Amino acid sequence: MSPQLLTSVVTGGAGFLGSHLTDRLLSEGHRVIAIDNLATGNASNIEHLANNRNFEFVYHDVTGCILLPDHVDFVWHFASPASPVDYLELPIPTLKVGAFGTYNALGLAKKKRAAFLLASTSECYGDPLVHPQNEDYWGNVNPIGPRGVYDESKRFAEAMTMAYHRHYQMDTKIVRIFNTYGPRMRLKDGRVVPTFIDQVLNGNPFTIFGDGSQTRSFCYVTDLIEGIYRLMASDYHQPVNIGNPSEMSILQFVREITRLTEKPSRIEFCPLPEDDPKMRRPDISRARKILGWEPKVSLEEGMQVTIDFFRTKI
Repeated sequence: MSPQLLTSVVTGGAGFLGSHLTDRLLSEGHRVIAIDNLATGNASNIEHLANNRNFEFVYHDVTGCILLPDHVDFVWHFASPASPVDYLELPIPTLKVGAFGTYNALGLAKKKRAAFLLASTSECYGDPLVHPQNEDYWGNVNPIGPRGVYDESKRFAEAMTMAYHRHYQMDTKIVRIFNTYGPRMRLKDGRVVPTFIDQVLNGNPFTIFGDGSQTRSFCYVTDLIEGIYRLMASDYHQPVNIGNPSEMSILQFVREITRLTEKPSRIEFCPLPEDDPKMRRPDISRARKILGWEPKVSLEEGMQVTIDFFRTKI
């Protein structure tokens, strides 16, 4: 009798990150059950897996009870709107998936005696007063601002995850994800990478909020997934930052996209949105020490692949 495959459940499995994680797990020999209600995910992200006998897609909203007859080894909770456009348009569903969705995903992991990983976010740090941000920083979040629906949903999800770990002795992991980019991002999802690529490829001006001096740190998706995969395999239970510590201003990023596309474009400056972080850079000392992880893909290499992907969509 052949040994039973490791089975992973990926909530948000048709999303940008969830679909890349699914690909990685399948390549590692897992059976994968992807759960998604396609509110912000896209079936096209997983259509290449239609004939993979180790892959199953379940159309379901995880704010409702998750019932699976299968043996499950790992639950990876990635379901959530993740861009400002999405969570400002879907504030209540964002809060519900952070609360009820996390509760149901943890409940599934508890019932199946599975390891659990929460996809949290650098937004837990809010508009930070500490730079770079390390995992011991409690953040500077406006709980009643428009971004609070996402920030607080993730902070609550972290609290619930740690409560299950302490109370039920569950094997739980928390990854705080910083700005990530790559193929399968939605062109109109409002995040800076697809927005700028869309604008330059269509000959439109770059829209910069504020004066462009605010900073971000961009991590290519395969680097991120590698770090997350290592985190699940570890015995570490506190939050871990996964991101690229190479920081640049938004104006510098515009110049890089212009150079790579060879399409100069003018810039339009707009008012900075409320509570928009002025600085964003991960301290990845913990990931280096515990996981032996750091990003490998250069911005030029990753952006070229991403630009090429978006050229096929325009």
